Formats: sequence, C-alpha cells, structure tokens
Amino acid sequence: MSDGEIPHEYRGWWRILETSQWVNDDIDMCGTALLSLTGRGDRLRMFVLLAHVSCTATKTGVSFTWEGAWEFDQVSGTGSVKLGKDGRLKGRFRITDGDSSTFIAERSGEPEEPIPNPPSYRDKWRRRW
Repeated sequence: MSDGEIPHEYRGWWRILETSQWVNDDIDMCGTALLSLTGRGDRLRMFVLLAHVSCTATKTGVSFTWEGAWEFDQVSGTGSVKLGKDGRLKGRFRITDGDSSTFIAERSGEPEEPIPNPPSYRDKWRRRW
C-alpha cells in the first residue's frame, strides 16, 4: 500500500444502516444511504444529504472530510471509520458547527445510478419558477 492509499479492507461502497443521533426511518430519503471510500471521487448520501468526500488512510482506519448540501443548505464536515470485528464499519460524522453522530455501515455494491451532485442554494429558487 502506498502512502495515502485506502486499505483494501475499507475500499469500496458501504451501506449506512443506522446513526445514533438522527431518526433512521428516513435514512434512505434520497436513495440508499451510502458512503464510498476509494480515494477517488468519493460520495456520501443519507437522509437529505448529498456530499463529495475526500478520504485518507490513518493508522487505525480511514478519516474523511465532506462537503455538500443538506436539502439546499451548504454543509461540510468530517468523519472517521474503523473496521469492527464483525466486518462492519463503525464511524462518526461531524457537521461543521453542528451535530455529530456515530454510524454503522456494511459493505455494499456501487449503486446502479450515480449519486447526484449536491444541489446549490440557487437550485432551490430555480425549481420554483
């Protein structure tokens, strides 16, 4: 493994199953809740959050920053994951100047349809006209 490369046991797509802070009934509101960790063009989708992810290998797992939109509000944050003994990811999301939550994810395949780009605040007003 070269410096910064995502270890093979983390690399790929992960289905977010649950969070500790938010009601999980709506986790798939915009499509299946997913996080990709490949080191190239990674994405995050859960609830009404769509985000671009930049991840880095650490000594104990993978850390990442993300930037996107919660509905039409621009948000960003950080996160980290470790692989549990059961093969699931145990992680934490942090929203800059906002909430944080732990989460659990299991390995998944790449979605058939690409995750859309996060909308901009201007898109909110374009859709009304």
